[in-house]
Amino acid sequence: MIDASPHRAGFACFVGRPNVGKSTLLNAIVGEKIAITSDKPQTTRRAVRGIVTRPDAQLIIVDTPGMHRPRTLLGQRLGDLVRTVWSDVDVVGFCIPADEKIGPGDRRIAAEIAEQAHGAPVVGIVTKTDRTSRGQLAAQLVAMSELTDFADIVPVSAVAGEQVDVLTDVLITHLPVGSRLYPDAETTDEPLETRIAELVREAALDGVREELPHSLAALVTEMAPRETDAHSPGPEQTAQTGQAARKPAPLTDVYVTIFVERPSQKAIVLGHKGSRLSDVGRRARLQIEQLLGSRVYLHLHVAVAKDWQRDPKQLRKLGFDG
Repeated sequence: MIDASPHRAGFACFVGRPNVGKSTLLNAIVGEKIAITSDKPQTTRRAVRGIVTRPDAQLIIVDTPGMHRPRTLLGQRLGDLVRTVWSDVDVVGFCIPADEKIGPGDRRIAAEIAEQAHGAPVVGIVTKTDRTSRGQLAAQLVAMSELTDFADIVPVSAVAGEQVDVLTDVLITHLPVGSRLYPDAETTDEPLETRIAELVREAALDGVREELPHSLAALVTEMAPRETDAHSPGPEQTAQTGQAARKPAPLTDVYVTIFVERPSQKAIVLGHKGSRLSDVGRRARLQIEQLLGSRVYLHLHVAVAKDWQRDPKQLRKLGFDG
């Protein structure tokens, strides 16, 4: 019997306030780490695309920065980026956590989506359901249903894996009929250098407080495979020992600069005698090696780019074009 259901393909996006679980949800749906995550506000600074390919559909999910009232030029540009994304996708996923009351920020975002999404269906997503009781979740679902006209509302826990497949199915039902837009094996179209820089920034965010998370940026300045060690065994040594020559594991040199806005922040990132930066490098390197599939020698440098969040030239240098 031939399956008559048409193949669907298209774009969805996750939008919402900072720290509502959008990036964690994206990673859970795709099944691998595409976007970095942190408990720090405004961790996501780009439109990160994750790709889910099934026999019946291809869903491209765009994770967006958290919406907030901007205080810097960077904040303004990130808000404009989110609005551009949601006006150009097939379905919008509006995320609100189950363990926080709906507030003015949520209402403002809902109103903007209704006005600017150009008729795209909006799916309400109640995230972090593992953090609440059934009664609290039921109350949140009712409150969300009163917020705007949703095509569907889905409660989900990315951490516990609850309803992740259900949400994927719901999003796909709102996609147009069409052929695949990306090769089957692709899970993201993020440039490799961008993903590496983000992994370094994620490691640097761990443990910092106050304004420093907002002031951190990272940029890959160079990346290249290291040439084979000249001291590795040659044919003569192999013949003498009678052992098969072992090819040395590939090693990639990766150079990343971490930018901060003030000298005092540089001191915090470095730590006492460079101890904190060494820890950042160790944790980031492990994840970069998984990403590249090779050994990595990670070279980290900390530089001060004064008030880069407000400087158009610095923003362009860091990839935040207007």
